[in-house]
Amino acid sequence: MDVNADYILIKALEDGVTLIGLTRGNETRFNHTEKLDKGEILVAQFTENVSAMKIRGKAEIMSKHGKINSESE
Repeated sequence: MDVNADYILIKALEDGVTLIGLTRGNETRFNHTEKLDKGEILVAQFTENVSAMKIRGKAEIMSKHGKINSESE
């Protein structure tokens, strides 16, 4: 694992925000899930196994590239 990989921060703006880590490889699969409540923050890092994240719910995502908010219905 590259310990120098960039981190992202996900801050839940409502209860029940779901984060799903997706694997890389020939088949994309769910690797890990987390559930955050309003105000909770998760510091995450992409690895050799995790290549994408799906975020469901209202959250603020921060990285070296900037900040973006997800939306919920």
